[in-house]
Amino acid sequence: MSDFAGKSVIVTGGSLGMGLACATRFVQGGADVLIVANDKASIETALASLGPQVRGLVGDVRKAADMQAAAAEAASAFGGVDILVCCAGIQRYGTVVETPEEVWDDVLDVNLKGIYLAAKYAIPEMRKRGGGAIVAISSVQAFASQTSVAAYTASKGGINALVRAMALDHAGENITVNSVCPASVDTPMLRWAADLYKGDSTAEATLAAWGKGHPIGRIGQPWEIAEAVAFLAGDKARFITGSDFKIDGGVMAKLGIVLPE
Repeated sequence: MSDFAGKSVIVTGGSLGMGLACATRFVQGGADVLIVANDKASIETALASLGPQVRGLVGDVRKAADMQAAAAEAASAFGGVDILVCCAGIQRYGTVVETPEEVWDDVLDVNLKGIYLAAKYAIPEMRKRGGGAIVAISSVQAFASQTSVAAYTASKGGINALVRAMALDHAGENITVNSVCPASVDTPMLRWAADLYKGDSTAEATLAAWGKGHPIGRIGQPWEIAEAVAFLAGDKARFITGSDFKIDGGVMAKLGIVLPE
């Protein structure tokens, strides 16, 4: 594939899970990629598998200086910034009563503020290239929620609202902004959750049970999300902006109320 040849891409949270899958897809398409993550060891592991056109930067999406450094690094190394993919995210459980204020702040800072900061510094570089594309990883929980995920759900709803705002603000600059909203996807974060809630079962059995909650009968794979991201970031999607794409195995099409057999 060469659909991203000559393109410069920043992927936050790019060393694991959906972020790593996205980075891999852009590399396969011929792009130069900068992955940003807050864990040096995971970056080094990712770089070993991704190849020489990929650079890594240890950075915290909650910190303006780090996101400014990411945009500057991509511009210096690759000549500019064409695509920003925001994959960095965390999950924490609890109602608003149970969630400590510092946990609430951490979830909103990583999941939502991180996109604001990454875009804040990437967009000026995109302007220099005559346009660009931003894709943010949101969640089906921006539309419907489980119980005990108050902070996470609030952050994902905020992402979709922010995407709409940025899409309108920058449409005249040939910059598209969209979100991808997955259901359950086999990532380290989902496996952490499965281990947390496995009870007397196993994490693998818990993942399989969660998969059965999707009409398609399984959880998603990171590469399936990466293909949707690549489409939205590519030349064939230049008329798409301000949109939310559910990549969810049919979860959001299904009502909880069913007819009797």
